[in-house]
Amino acid sequence: MIQRSLLKELQKRIVGHKALIVLGPRQVGKTTLLRELMSEKDVLFLNGDDPTVQSLLANVNTEALRQLIGKHAFVFIDEAQRIDNIGITLKLITDQIQTCQLIVSGSSAFELRNATNEPLTGRKWEYQLFPISWTEFEAYVGFLKAEQLLETRLIYGFYPEVITQFGEEREILIQLSESYLYKDLYAVGAKLKRPELLPKILQALAYQVGNEVSHNEIAQLIGADNQTVTNYIDLLIKSYVIFPLHSFSRNLRNEIKAKKKYYFYDNGIRNAVISNFSPVSMRNDIGALWENFLVSEKKKHNQYQMLHANTYFWRTTGQQEIDYLEEMDGHLKAYEFKWNPNAKWRVPKTFLNAYQAQVFKIDRSNFRSFLTPTDANI
Repeated sequence: MIQRSLLKELQKRIVGHKALIVLGPRQVGKTTLLRELMSEKDVLFLNGDDPTVQSLLANVNTEALRQLIGKHAFVFIDEAQRIDNIGITLKLITDQIQTCQLIVSGSSAFELRNATNEPLTGRKWEYQLFPISWTEFEAYVGFLKAEQLLETRLIYGFYPEVITQFGEEREILIQLSESYLYKDLYAVGAKLKRPELLPKILQALAYQVGNEVSHNEIAQLIGADNQTVTNYIDLLIKSYVIFPLHSFSRNLRNEIKAKKKYYFYDNGIRNAVISNFSPVSMRNDIGALWENFLVSEKKKHNQYQMLHANTYFWRTTGQQEIDYLEEMDGHLKAYEFKWNPNAKWRVPKTFLNAYQAQVFKIDRSNFRSFLTPTDANI
């Protein structure tokens, strides 16, 4: 079994009475992780995808919950966002049934957070689980094997089933991208005027990884209005398909101030969206693959280590740029990403003159220092 970094943090929290909520994309191992957390414990497992469970837990009262839970010490509700009025149900369990610990998972921040934010204020610990991280992968296969498989992981990504089912990566990713990827989005289809636009928007974003994205340009490309594109991108973010990186700006008139880049939580999903699983040696988008890998892995690291860092990219109207910036505790670090260790690079003087920042080049030879930094200067 691939050991997850989040397990130790959850083990610390399970001794209290606050609800534990784990959010993240479908098929990244939330259920497996939480079952491991509760192994050898007295658990009532309730699957939110089951219509019977949905019926039992929607609009339920305290007495009915007591009868359902009985003497179980733990209640695990999986895919809780599928249950109507789940926030009130979770609040009742937490407040009225002090003899059990509540564990909740969900793959839609859009629905589950809306349902639980107010009812569970002060009553929950919330975490995010992502596809396997590079650190977890390296611990699973060993340093040498991980090094040998880096290019493979840039193509196929880090979903648990993709890693463990060698030779079936392409078929698994196609299935993930065609079914699970949109499941929660289509579940709120009544709120979507044109759900058929989602795959088109996602494909447009896949081709623009590493570049600033204009919602208006995407709208013109797919024949939609700007607000529809903005709303659907927001849904893709809240369903853990993509995440944004904002532009950094403080001092200079010519800095881009309102643009965003979008990255995929997983390279394999990105490649499945554009139906391109060609090896690294045959690709003209290795720069985008490398950047998406590094930025998404850094996001995992910061989340799992509970590091509260502000992250950005930097670019001027004259196309001077820095790929990634991280600001934490008043310190600013800048990173330029290059796949080839021998690639030339130059830090824009405009940036150096404007900001007191350390600047690093991250390439094929030193990327581990970026993903799992052990030195404060990296």
